[in-house]
Amino acid sequence: MTECDRHIPRPSTQRHPAPPGRRHESAHWVLLSRPRREDGGMFIDIVDEATATGPVAEYYGQQREAWGFLPNYAPAFSLRPDVAQAWNLLNATIRNGMDRRRFELVTIAAARALRSTYCTAAHAKFLRDVCQDEESLHRIARSPDGGDLEPQDRAIYRFATKVATDAASVEQADVDQIRAMGLSDAEIADVVYAAAARAFFTRVLDGLGAQLDPSTAQAFDQQLLASMIVGRPVAET
Repeated sequence: MTECDRHIPRPSTQRHPAPPGRRHESAHWVLLSRPRREDGGMFIDIVDEATATGPVAEYYGQQREAWGFLPNYAPAFSLRPDVAQAWNLLNATIRNGMDRRRFELVTIAAARALRSTYCTAAHAKFLRDVCQDEESLHRIARSPDGGDLEPQDRAIYRFATKVATDAASVEQADVDQIRAMGLSDAEIADVVYAAAARAFFTRVLDGLGAQLDPSTAQAFDQQLLASMIVGRPVAET
């Protein structure tokens, strides 16, 4: 047991009212007591799916429909479903406004740089299954800095990494380099939007303790999965 683990708050059993100012006062939320655990349980008390009502139940339903199960990240937003919906809108707006394969490549670059196992694996699955590009996953596994990718992809990947980790260090030369690879200024801006947005989502998940769902992890062979574990481990089954 670490020193931090000695200060686990006692489980809460109280009903949690809707946040002030939200228009769903009639709904009540019941918090699921989830003390900090070694296996990747959330660090905060979250709203249990079985007792969720109103906007939380709606959000959980959307996530279950999209994934076929309730992903581990969903409870991280259960106390602020309005933030979840705002994120969904922002993410979809960025993704739908650019080439889907490029969006996934940029997202993986940012997620790896930010040490998000969850987003690295989830978007690797999208790159493979939605974009039909498994080869790029193996290229990144062989060279995590993107060095084994095709020239344009490599330039985009490395630029996205820099935006995600040290945007203040980006210089005109960095932009000129990917512009020289054939990207328009609008496309360059899209890369920045995608990398910057991913920084928000990864910080929420890792800051609250969410770990990658075993169902997603099992979509990859062990060697490829191992290359994606860049931060928190996969949640236990």
